Amino acid sequence: MTIKVSVAPKGMGLNDFVAMQDGLFADEGLDVEFDMKIFRGTQSSWKDLKYFERPQDTPFSEGRSVIQGACAWGSICNASAGMGKFVPDCYGISPWGIFVRPDSKITTPADLRDVPIAVGMRAGSHFNVPYRLEKYLPIENIRPVNVGGFGARLTALLDGEVEAASLLPPQIDMAKQLGMRPIIEDTFHTLWWVPDDMPPHVLTRYFVALNRAERALQAELPKYLPLWRLSIPAEFQATIWNFSAFTRGERFVYEPVPKSEFEEVMRQVKRWGLDQHLKDREFANLIVSAAA
Repeated sequence: MTIKVSVAPKGMGLNDFVAMQDGLFADEGLDVEFDMKIFRGTQSSWKDLKYFERPQDTPFSEGRSVIQGACAWGSICNASAGMGKFVPDCYGISPWGIFVRPDSKITTPADLRDVPIAVGMRAGSHFNVPYRLEKYLPIENIRPVNVGGFGARLTALLDGEVEAASLLPPQIDMAKQLGMRPIIEDTFHTLWWVPDDMPPHVLTRYFVALNRAERALQAELPKYLPLWRLSIPAEFQATIWNFSAFTRGERFVYEPVPKSEFEEVMRQVKRWGLDQHLKDREFANLIVSAAA
């Protein structure tokens, strides 16, 4: 029996697209439909939206069942704020960086003192900024500004609306092809984020498909790089991109997330003053595990 599932791809990796193209979801008995409204919404501007009003928050306000992914901080904090659960059975490793225009006087992380940095509120582009810059700057001199999704952040950088932007795949490779300059680059963990009542056996099938896609990517990456076209925001689709020069983006790891990482996230968001919406802070209450 085939199970219908709605998935909003993160867009920072290729696994969902590979699994769809190669029939890996179907092999696991899943009829996956990509929620492109959420996907494209997370690429757009959210500057006028509050937390709980972002595109990725809408399934919870509308009572829809959608599998999503976000940075580890975001998935854990969303669950703690009452929006679903996070899945501790696997994680992703994604690149991240802060970029400036080529003529910028900013050359080091310390130069970002009091410089507005375009981020997407309470998402990976946001949490990474204090996480990576607090070793260079006092927290009060780190200035993330909510612009929204990655298309909006890259546009804001190119148009001179901001001096710096926090970017994820594939906008990192897009920015480099457009001549933007990285100031700091690193990686971070992502987690999957689902409704409270998501059946564990559905998650198991979904993650098995993503893991098979991961093996395919490791074996034949050049074959799949053109799939990055699916993650290009509308405002950049007229640009000619050299997808063969793109990197692979987020990597899927089918191993459990240690509870210690959850505890560190809780300490970090409190230190950064980003814990205002947290309610339940107990690990066991915020997770839904895939069936063995």
